[in-house]
Amino acid sequence: MTKRALLAAALLASTAHATDLRIYPSFTEVRQPVTTTGTTLDVTLPQAAWENVLAGSLDLEGLPFTSAAQTLQSNWLAGLEGQTVYLRRGDATEPVTLVRARDLLVKDAQGRFFNVRFEELSFTAPPPLNPQSPSQTLTYTLPKAGSGTLTYLTRAVTWSPRYTLRASDAGAQLAALADLRNGTELPYDVKNTELYAGDVTVQANPAAEAAGFANDAVMRAVPSAAAPAPKITTQGELRGLTRYDLTTPFTLPANSVITLPFLTPKLTKFERYVGLETFFNTGTQDGTLNRFYRLEADQRLPAGPLTVREDGRLVGQTQLPDTRQGGTIDFTLGEDPDVEYTRTAQLVKQDKDAKGNVTRTTYKVTYAFESSKARAIRAEITERIGGRIIIIDSRTPVQNQGLAELKVEIPAKGKISRSFTVVIANN
Repeated sequence: MTKRALLAAALLASTAHATDLRIYPSFTEVRQPVTTTGTTLDVTLPQAAWENVLAGSLDLEGLPFTSAAQTLQSNWLAGLEGQTVYLRRGDATEPVTLVRARDLLVKDAQGRFFNVRFEELSFTAPPPLNPQSPSQTLTYTLPKAGSGTLTYLTRAVTWSPRYTLRASDAGAQLAALADLRNGTELPYDVKNTELYAGDVTVQANPAAEAAGFANDAVMRAVPSAAAPAPKITTQGELRGLTRYDLTTPFTLPANSVITLPFLTPKLTKFERYVGLETFFNTGTQDGTLNRFYRLEADQRLPAGPLTVREDGRLVGQTQLPDTRQGGTIDFTLGEDPDVEYTRTAQLVKQDKDAKGNVTRTTYKVTYAFESSKARAIRAEITERIGGRIIIIDSRTPVQNQGLAELKVEIPAKGKISRSFTVVIANN
């Protein structure tokens, strides 16, 4: 086996690469310390890992170089061509010569050639992970020896928050977990970790996105080592991004998802209501209202899925958008069959010009509500109205689109109705 193949095998078989990670929602900046005692530096990674590196993102900081060359290396098994390996046939094992690694062609002691499966072979040394996968080697030519930091961007390591809202008659609490995903074949021994929330645009990498590594990762628990599990602390805003730091080093295994406690924001507003968001029309309609929630929190909330539990029972899931500190979040979890409504639109009058053309039309819109709930509940109706000039009740006229809003307390097991007037002017 060549010196370079030995180096590749050693790197591929290593347990973890000591790195710093700056993890964004859709990619990660990997910062790996490197040292060389000569005038060349070889960095070798599996082909699958290289496919996730964003083109043009590789850089070597703190270590000047005169050139860099990237080459595709043969896989570990190709280094054994011409050598003896062992073939298992039932309970017996016989030595054979590996003739060609690409299709696992071997030759036995009688000089016969045939193809085998990798699972039928055994070796005198432990093979690395994915021994049939090729690797890429990046060779830097240096003016002198030294130490530096290899940096690159990869799509295969990402993070995302997920939230749980736990509500009851006593109130509600919102908590979040952070999922750190490693879709590569490389484990990372992480010294310093930074998480970033926000919108960051980088060059697309179609090959990595097609591979779908983040979705194929296997869930693993946080290792129960002697060192404490890392905690996530908020470090403030960075040009529209929010930075979070992990307080202690940890290991991010290959093909894994590690989940850590994230945020426990204080809810400054929590409301339940039923509602409807619709568009103006001149017909009659009826149906059931939807279950809505309204939240405000004392921290910025990165976008992520939200699970809602009432009295410990799951009542729905939704997606939270990126929300500023104190920003209002409204979402619905589907219909509430206990609250029905009927909407009618009555034509009140029409104004016409001297030619008989309609210039203004006035409608009275009425919502009648009926609830079978044992407690009163608030209903909120939002109706969007289009037209050249719109006047809702006696409010200031608006152009192109108006917004009619009704808020009403529906009594327990009761009925109630509310109306508003709409004037649509065409001149």
